[in-house]
Amino acid sequence: MDYKVAVMASGGGSNFENIVRHSADIGIEVCVMITDHRDAYAVTRAEKLGITYYAIERGDYPSRAAHEAKIIKILAEFEVAYVVLAGYMRILSSHFISTYDRRIVNLHPSLLPAFKGKNGIEEAFNYGVTVSGVTVHYVDAGVDAGEIIMQETVRIRDGETLQTLEEKIHQLEYWLYPQALKKVIEGGKS
Repeated sequence: MDYKVAVMASGGGSNFENIVRHSADIGIEVCVMITDHRDAYAVTRAEKLGITYYAIERGDYPSRAAHEAKIIKILAEFEVAYVVLAGYMRILSSHFISTYDRRIVNLHPSLLPAFKGKNGIEEAFNYGVTVSGVTVHYVDAGVDAGEIIMQETVRIRDGETLQTLEEKIHQLEYWLYPQALKKVIEGGKS
């Protein structure tokens, strides 16, 4: 039996599409995609992939709690077992996180705990590190602070540009995220 999964994305949705394409190998069914931007390209990807989606913009709700309550209601309607963040650029409240304790997984483009937050690739590049990478972790109340599920490194070569590093990191994400999700799912089976 495949676990029902919701993917939450704010932007282009390339990791969302990659997860959908690998869902059978992972052992999941991506049953819904939620975005916080109506014009996110992730919506176009969801339409092309035949995945139900909801655009739930924060500005349409009187509070963060009301916004998240709508998302939680949709997740419950779809009987979602896991929430997978794929470029979802909002910090989730402790209430949301506790509702899906150890069932929210995030992808981050650095070797955590280094370079937390939304500009991990650029910060690592500007700092001058020679090794960066990708981390998949559980979401907890801290920013990019949850228990690490998997990490993989990438070397930053002499002459590397921010653009070439970003491409290397994204290619690594496409490989690592399905592997990490499979590890989580296999650990969740009893």
